Amino acid sequence: MIGFLTIMVDRLKKNGPLMRDVILKRVQVNMPFHLLYEKYLPMVVQNGINPEIGFNHVDLERYRIQDFVRVAEVLRDKGLTITLHAPFMDLRPGALDPGIRKASMERLNQVFDLVPFFQPKCIVCHPSFDERYYVSTEQKWLENSLDTWGKFLALAEDMETVIALENVYERTPEHLSRLFHSLEGPNLFFCFDTGHFNAFSDRNLDAWMKALGPHLGQLHLHDNRTDMDGHLPVGEGNFPFHDLFGMIREAGIQPIITLEPHSEANLWKTVANIEAMGLFT
Repeated sequence: MIGFLTIMVDRLKKNGPLMRDVILKRVQVNMPFHLLYEKYLPMVVQNGINPEIGFNHVDLERYRIQDFVRVAEVLRDKGLTITLHAPFMDLRPGALDPGIRKASMERLNQVFDLVPFFQPKCIVCHPSFDERYYVSTEQKWLENSLDTWGKFLALAEDMETVIALENVYERTPEHLSRLFHSLEGPNLFFCFDTGHFNAFSDRNLDAWMKALGPHLGQLHLHDNRTDMDGHLPVGEGNFPFHDLFGMIREAGIQPIITLEPHSEANLWKTVANIEAMGLFT
């Protein structure tokens, strides 16, 4: 028995890293630019991690264009797949106030200016609908959002990339569904964030997939216990991951998958849990 266990442990040691590498090749991993630049670039390169690089206002004002170009060249020289995550804090792309909408677009434009260097597969953005904020002004939010994203979709087409609009505080899929039906095109898809759905949605997973599944092109994977947006490793909360991946396999789609663990330790725990849960098999 001891001999058998020793053999199994040795086999796991041999197979574990291989399976980890298989999973890492299939996913993006969220990485704020400042952490990538200051700390994690060597680790990302060493482990062959495909980053989804997140930008906030601090990054865009602190770093020089040469800093962005250097990181982009290192990643591209290593053949890594890149996606970008645009700033979202305080931004209102569908704002009723034209000054707020203009400021939001100017901040988003700063990320689109970096597209020629990073050549990302997609740029994740937040449409930022919140029914607690846009009380009785949903139609105006939609009209303004269509104007904003229509302009950015034209940019995305010229730059040969795709915009992925992500759910956050939306309690139901209806408003995003209306937005997608009005903006349909090859340079736009839906990014379904599992943790945001679990923490904020009033509708079940089936309702979201029926409404937005036809537009689905990306997943953001993290977990929670519905009480807060905790960004736990996959499998550490109560999101129904097996149900989601079953729906995806049944639909025959292959979305971009991004892991959002928010710490290095949680990244490796997420990868281990994905393997143990058999989500990619």
